[in-house]
Parts: sequence; structure tokens; C-alpha cells
Amino acid sequence: MLALRQAMLTLDFDVAWLSLAPEDDDLTAFFHGLLASLATVDPAIVREAELLVGRESDETAVEHWVITLVRAIGRRKRELVLMLDDVHHLQNARIVEALRWLLDYAPPQLHVVLASRRSLPLSLARLRSQGLAIELDRHDLRFSAEESERFLREQLGEIARRDARVVHELTDGWAAGLQLFAIDLKTRKGTAFTPATVRDAETFACYFEREVLIRLASEDLLLLTRAALCERFCAPLCAGLMRHPVTVADVASRLGRLEDDNLFITQSGVGRDGEPWYRLHPLLREVLQRRVAELPPAELRELHAAAWQWFDAQGHVDEAVHHAVLADNAQAAGDLVEGCAHDLLARGELRQLAGLVRRLPPAQIAERFDLRVITAYLQMYAGETDALMQSIQQIAAHSERPDPRQRYALALLRGGLALQRDDTDLVVALLPELQRVPPNADDFTRVARGNILSWMFIHRGEHEQARKVLEEGAAHGGAPRGILLGRCMSGMTHAAEGRVLVAERVFRDVLAQAEKQGPAYVGIACMAASLLGEALYELNDVDASLRLLDERIDVLERVSIPDTVLRALTVLASAHWFAGRRLEARDCLERLEDHAKRHGVDRLLANALCLRTRWLLEEGRPDEAEAAVLRCEALAARHAGAVRSTTWEIRVCADLARIRMCLHLNDFEGAMRRLKPLHALSEAGGRWCRVVGLRLQMSIAEMGRRNDGAAREHLVEALRVGHRLGLMRSLLDELGECRPILERLPLEADFEPVLGFYAQRLNDAAQAATAVDPQTAAMRVPIQSLSERENEVLGLLALALPNKKIARVMDVSLDTVKWHLKNIYRKLEVTGRDGAVARMRDAGAR
Repeated sequence: MLALRQAMLTLDFDVAWLSLAPEDDDLTAFFHGLLASLATVDPAIVREAELLVGRESDETAVEHWVITLVRAIGRRKRELVLMLDDVHHLQNARIVEALRWLLDYAPPQLHVVLASRRSLPLSLARLRSQGLAIELDRHDLRFSAEESERFLREQLGEIARRDARVVHELTDGWAAGLQLFAIDLKTRKGTAFTPATVRDAETFACYFEREVLIRLASEDLLLLTRAALCERFCAPLCAGLMRHPVTVADVASRLGRLEDDNLFITQSGVGRDGEPWYRLHPLLREVLQRRVAELPPAELRELHAAAWQWFDAQGHVDEAVHHAVLADNAQAAGDLVEGCAHDLLARGELRQLAGLVRRLPPAQIAERFDLRVITAYLQMYAGETDALMQSIQQIAAHSERPDPRQRYALALLRGGLALQRDDTDLVVALLPELQRVPPNADDFTRVARGNILSWMFIHRGEHEQARKVLEEGAAHGGAPRGILLGRCMSGMTHAAEGRVLVAERVFRDVLAQAEKQGPAYVGIACMAASLLGEALYELNDVDASLRLLDERIDVLERVSIPDTVLRALTVLASAHWFAGRRLEARDCLERLEDHAKRHGVDRLLANALCLRTRWLLEEGRPDEAEAAVLRCEALAARHAGAVRSTTWEIRVCADLARIRMCLHLNDFEGAMRRLKPLHALSEAGGRWCRVVGLRLQMSIAEMGRRNDGAAREHLVEALRVGHRLGLMRSLLDELGECRPILERLPLEADFEPVLGFYAQRLNDAAQAATAVDPQTAAMRVPIQSLSERENEVLGLLALALPNKKIARVMDVSLDTVKWHLKNIYRKLEVTGRDGAVARMRDAGAR
């Protein structure tokens, strides 16, 4: 494998290598190792996938992890070789399934090398039949007699041809056997060979134990045996594991000699202090670990204790915890995790933190308040709302007399649960407790408090108060991830007030910084992207908002709070609708409804129904629109009495949907009865984007009532607010029957020139939008409903190309092709390839 890796690098391939161990036969551990190896090639490959691992628990989660990863690999143009060594350690059925998906969905530039001592647990028959797989076993890789002799000479300097022939026959040309026989030959110094045939790992382990280890110098054997205790080791660590005092220099000298003289060990890197780190040859480590396991239990515990103390002193917390548990000192392991947990949480290093918690015995977590809280935070970031609520209840039940710090920690967890449930009323109920910050609160606590409270204040329309609590949290420094999230929340206050240009600059800056920080900041990057997409749409840069959100929506939906998902999917739906892509727009809306139902968040469903009502009325389908309005009003009835909260927004959606229905049916009196109070509340809450839309609807209603002066007044006031804030789509999406007045305003002699110029800009933008006629788009033949990319896929499909070939031609992943085909079949209302091609021919496509 080393030689293959070197050859691939020489040919300018990118190479990622993961050596597997028995502990990697855990789904999350395997993926973390896989992503870490790929990150050494390009951190961007794993940025999105790394955030998903461990966040989901449903049956589709693993496939989604793989899909996210292969999409990222597919976006790179360079050839990438992924080498997985010692695959025989993987027995977990879900890991095997993940490997199968990785091979099935692999983009053309990804090449996977699997090395195993036993038959692979997955079938390669399909790939083999397509000429995409090469299988090499021991017989294919065996050296010829001449190659064996040449290899032995390179290792030993000189060997008689007769002796080389004997070694070749004993190993049957097995390279690893030749390699380790070379070690044996060095120690034998010319004595006769033992007549044992050694052609695989198991028999060699027995041979090695019986014939080789007994002739090693006792100090070398002891050194290697102690080193086998650890996955990696260095001279200072080994010196601490020896049973008698020994200098680090002496150990370093012997390790260097063992590396130079034979291949017992290989260097695996250099530590911060310049000290080389080593790993044992896997076969040798297996043999030596059997010896370690035979030590008296007390001595074995002492060795693990020495290892964890050394690793702890050097700041290697993962290995320290691992050895503390093996030393039967769960208390020390718990102390180690507890000592670094809040720092890792503040930095967003959730993968490492989750790995540490998994190493601890459940009893150790159950008896520690802080570890139970950390577990709850991991559930929160994983979006496991039900598990989070259960953990909060259990923590509260087991804390009979919590101190102020513990009470505050529980309050923060409940606030985090409120964000996951889109429930500002719960934060309001927690407000008295959240205001009493313990004097010894750390930076993470203060920043988390600011973010929770600011979200609540934004939805209550108290934007200055929101900015104040964010500034209070940031003033203490530390918790850089939380502070960057706070800046994003600060941008939200400006966006909520309609100051979109200010908000856009904030979101761009946060997105750029979050993307520089790597996987720990992907959640913040998704949130910033969602808010930036919303701002770009408002500024009428519809294409930019689509490009920004389209490539992120899968990950964004999985990792974000409902508020962020709502903004992203609403903008995507509106942008597609504006561009005439009705089917894509409806897909986004259905996705929003599904997310709302899956997570039990009524506000998302209400927004989807409100937007659906508008589209149905545009298409002249009032009966279906009325059904959507009634559904929305039924939702609002379940939250009657709510004010200045996320639940009040459900009532707002119902009112907006009913107002549209009234205007469509020329019930202008009914529309005005609802418009006036809603406008007053929106203006009082500083919801200026909504205010301008309501003003335009009031103008339409007044025109219907023959009150032209009032209609003009409402339109002009909407223009004043829109111009002051730089708004575009809030007006363009609602202009409707106001267009004739808008066209006349700039021509009036006494009309304000600046406001007239703004009105002209809106009018020009509205005229440009008519290039996409909704009625024409709705009447298109099916083939025209496909996107440009889907038509390209359909054209290749007509050539009878298999999916993998289409992926190669288009330079996309196999999963992307399957996704396009799924959409094509649905849009063309066919069940497969033949039907799609027939529809293409019927439409006269070429």
C-alpha cells in the first residue's frame, strides 16, 4: 500500500489513506476517520459531511452522509485516490452498506482502494462487469523468485541465492512475509531456517511468536511490547512505560535503530516538540498485544494508567481518556472529558467532543451534572429534539438542590430547545431566569444566553434590546464561534427592520469568516447563507440568491434551526417561481411543508400555505386557494391569543392569505378590515418589509373602493419606506394593480425627484420581470418544464447511456444523475427511461 500510495502521488493523484483498526468498526468512528483522512487532501471535501455525521439517527442518515461526501468530491476536478487499509476489521453492517453506497455513487474522479486480509464483505460483481473494478489477491501480488531475491538483497545487503530461494518458497512470494522474514534473518545471523511455510497473516503470527520474538534482545522485546499498548508512540512515552528507569535518549536511540535496521516500526509524523512518532507494523502489533493481554490485570492497569497520565500531560486528551478507561479509572476519564468539554463546545469541535463522551462508561456520565449537560448539547446540535427534551427532564429530576450555575445551565438548555421548536414563548417564560447570570459564568454561557435572548427579542420586534444582549455576550471575549453566531444574529436585527443593505454586508462577512474556519463553523455558514440569500432576493438579485442556496440547501435543512430552514426554502421557492420554474418552486414548498410536519413546527407550515395561496390565485385556481386558506386559519386557531412571537406569525400568515383571497374576490371592505390592524402591529414591531407590502395591498383595496387619493397615498408611503431601506422585492412581489399608478408617478411635475427615480427603477424591474409570463410558463409543454441541466441528462439518456457513463460525460456524481432522473420522470409523468425518451421525441426535441 505504501508503494502504491507513492506511485499515485508521483502520477499527480491526490491520495487519502485511512488505516483501520478494530475500534473503527463503529459507524461514527469510521466516518470520522474517513473524513479526517480526506481532510488531509482538501478540508473543503469534508466541510459539509463532517457536520452531518452524528447529527442524524434515522435510517436514511448514513446514505445522506455518503451522498453529501460524494457531491463534495464531485465538485473537485483533480483525481482522488482513497485508500482504506485493513478493511477486514469492518464487520458493522451499516458501515459495509456505507462502503457500498460510496462505490455506487462515486464520481468518476474518485478511485477507491480496499486492502483486506480476508474476502471483502461487499460484492463488486456489478462494478467488475462494467470494467470498473480490479481485484488482486495474494496470488496476483506474489513476488517471483527473482523479485523475492532482489527484495531481500535490498533489505539485507547480501543473501545467498539458495537462501533467497528457500525464503521465497516459505513465503510463496508473500511480500509481508518476505519483509518480516528479513527481520528474522537479521536476528538469526546465518543459522538454519525453521521448515515452516508462512503464507498468510495468521500462520505468520504464530511463526513470528515462536521463532522471532524469542531471539530479540530482552530490552528491545520489552520496549516493543510496551509500545504495542498504544496506537502510536514516541520515545518519551515509551520511557514512561518501561518497568525500570531509562533515559528518553536511550529509548529514542533504540527506536531509531529498530526503524533503520528493519521494519518493525515506521515513523508516522513529528510532534509539536519535534519528537518523532511511530506505529508498529500491524502484524507485529497483533502478536505483541497477545502478550500484553497475558499480563496480570494489576500490571496492565498500571501500564494504561502511566499511558493516560503521559498523554494527559502532553495535551492528547483523546488518547488520555482511552487509556484512563482501560486503566479502570473511569473517574479520571470523566475528569478529563469534563475539563475540556466546555472549551470544545465553545470552539464547535463537536466531533471530538462526541468521541470523548462515547468513550466514557454510561454510569460515569449519569453521575455527573456537567457531562449530562454536555450530552444534552450534543443532542441539541444533532437536532434530536425528543432526546434533548428527555435529557432536560432527567437532568432536572436528578438535581434536587441545584446551585445557581446548574440552574442556569438548565435554563440555557431549555432556551436551546425553544430554538429547535421555534417557540419564543418558551424563551419569554425563561426570561426572568436567563436574566440572572451567575457571577462566575464562563464565556460560552454568556454568549449562548445572548444568542437565545436576541432570537426571542427579534421575533418580538425589540431589535435594540436584541443588539444589547448580543453586545453583552460579546463583551466578555472568548467563545469565538458563539460570537460569530452573535454577529449573524445582529445582522438578523437589521434585516428584520428592513435595513437589508446593512444586513447583507454583515451576512457576507460572517459567511466568509465561517467558511475559512472549517467544519466546526459549517452550521454558522449555513445560517449566514440562508440570511444572505434572503437579503439578495430582497435586493432583486434573484439569480445570486438561487446560486447561493441551491448548493447548500440539503445540508442547511439537516443542520439548521427551523427559522433558518424557513428563510432558505421560502427564498428558493420564490426565486424559482419568479424565474418561471413552477415545478421547482412547488418542490421547495412541498419540502418546507414536509420539514414542518416532520418537526412539528406550525409556523413553517403556515408560511408554506400562505405562499401556496398566492400562487394558486395567480394561476386562477380560487377553490384550491380557499382550501389552503382554511388550512392556514385552522392552524392559527390552535394558537389563538398569541402576540409578538413566532406563534403570532402563524396568525399573520392566515391573515395575509385571507387578505389575498378578499382582494382576488373584490371583497375590498373585508381586505381593509384585516389590513389596518395587521399594518399597525407590523409597523409597531418594526417589520418594515411586511409594512411596505401591506401598504401596497391597502392601495389596491382603496382603488377597488374608488378611493384614488387614498390609494395613491398608500403607494407613495410604501415607496418612501422602501426607498429609505433600499427594498425591492417586497414591493415588486405585491405591485399588482398598483402598476399604472407607479408608472405615472415619475411623470408628475411636483413629485419628489429622488422618490420618482426609485419608482422608475421599480417600474423598470417590473417590466423586465414580464419576460417570464406566469401564464405562458404554466402552459408550457412538459419538455420545456425541465431545467437546462435536466434536458442535458435527457439527451444523454436518449443515447442509451448508463447512469455512470452519463455521470462521466457531464462530470458530475452518479447521485446527481439519479437525482436529475428522478425529477425528469416526475415532471414528465413517466415511470422510467423509455417513457422519458418517448416524451422527448413527442415534443420534437433533438
